[in-house]
Amino acid sequence: MTYYQFVQTVEEKIREGLEKSVCVSVHTAQKYNGTLRKGILFAEQGNNVSPTIYLEEYFRQFERGDTIDAIVKEILLLYRRIRFKEPWKEEIIRNYEGIKGRIVYRLINRKDNEALLGEMPYVPYLDLAIVFYVLLEAGTYGTAAMPVKKEHLKMWKISKEQVYEQACKNTQRLLPYDFRSMHSVIEELMDIEELKGEEVLYVLSNHLRSFGAAAVLYPGRLEEVGSYLGEDFYVLPSSVHEMIVVRKSAASGKDFLSAMVTEINMTQVDREEVLSNQAYYYDCAHKKLSL
Repeated sequence: MTYYQFVQTVEEKIREGLEKSVCVSVHTAQKYNGTLRKGILFAEQGNNVSPTIYLEEYFRQFERGDTIDAIVKEILLLYRRIRFKEPWKEEIIRNYEGIKGRIVYRLINRKDNEALLGEMPYVPYLDLAIVFYVLLEAGTYGTAAMPVKKEHLKMWKISKEQVYEQACKNTQRLLPYDFRSMHSVIEELMDIEELKGEEVLYVLSNHLRSFGAAAVLYPGRLEEVGSYLGEDFYVLPSSVHEMIVVRKSAASGKDFLSAMVTEINMTQVDREEVLSNQAYYYDCAHKKLSL
């Protein structure tokens, strides 16, 4: 079965498993770094928030041997968990005062998202771009967010600088940072008691680990990391979701680290989640992150 056939079959079976008030369709979305993804769009009558569940990972499950019926059951279960039970009031979106407390920022690659950035206000940062979203909901299964576009600034009659200032206030409040050793992350993911050896790598993200690479922007956080480590350090853009911190004394230099990040991005990270192939350096004395 081809991927196209898989998508069509899943769409049909999902439609059969839902009440008539839910309209199911295949949706193709342009994501970060020029990637296109196909998913199932769920549109409920009387509800203006329509979640999309993307199918690439489910197709990989199918290729590994999972049945279509089992996958459809999993998708329907996820939909019922993430669906908005109440419509989002459109007048709130039109009123800046009503949503300004939910504006947050994310980091994406600037060069690889030129087309997207043509529609969105952004602030350059190193080789990256700070972009803005209205965080509608955040929970265990991810976030629901609306991208802030240039048309929204015109509607709200505000400037890019005002949006940036508001996002700086909100993001670390709504998405608190999470900094821990790589040992701790592996222990949690693999459910093991304790890893031995020297702590060399650390992970910086937010508590949801969703677009948590932006935690490097939180005021004073990198300074705190430097105080904890007691030395300068490198920051590796693992993905849009997290940054890896490496002690300077344990690193092999920027060129080696950048080559390592590039290889990992090419082999281990989904294209849309790649942030950068550059390693960054934090100078504790100057309190500055640089290329």
